[in-house]
Amino acid sequence: MARRVRRAERAYSRKVKDAVHLLFFTHHRLPGVRGWELRQELGTDWLEVVEVLDEQLKPLDLKVTRVLEDPDIVSEPTRAQLMDARFYITMRGTVDQRTAKTIGWRIDDIAGLAVAVAYLISKQGKSPRTDVERILTEKLPGWRVKMNIDKYIEQGYLGEDDRGTLYMNWRSRAEIDQKQLVDLVLGFGKTRPA
Repeated sequence: MARRVRRAERAYSRKVKDAVHLLFFTHHRLPGVRGWELRQELGTDWLEVVEVLDEQLKPLDLKVTRVLEDPDIVSEPTRAQLMDARFYITMRGTVDQRTAKTIGWRIDDIAGLAVAVAYLISKQGKSPRTDVERILTEKLPGWRVKMNIDKYIEQGYLGEDDRGTLYMNWRSRAEIDQKQLVDLVLGFGKTRPA
């Protein structure tokens, strides 16, 4: 009996390692994987494996984040919706300037993303690209604006439809606390003492 339990624990431990490999690395230029890919690699207990991994990531200030295909789902998602969701690793806490340097983004790139997302939030999540470019031109050098927006789209933070309308894409919905961003923009956020 004890041997069978140890064998099951080793198998589960191996599945958690496999989940780490899937979630930490970029696939098809995007971080993480879809739920169906996790199920295919980890088996029918894939959701439990993801929960165990999430618990193990807590001491590292990381978490497994899931982003549903349909952002308007309010209730607990169904298993089918979870199969289509994207799962990947994000920080549990907030990103400060020191952390931003380690993830390969310039602080003004992050500021530009914050401005773009805050503007889109103020426009109920969608706006013509030209309007977002105009706003960013007030904050960034003009030559960087188009390049940054393209980077935000490529990284999954913004999306663009065929009419040139920008919207918040899956990664913004997963990584950006929209309420906290709005509070900070409006000056309601806590400020640190000098």
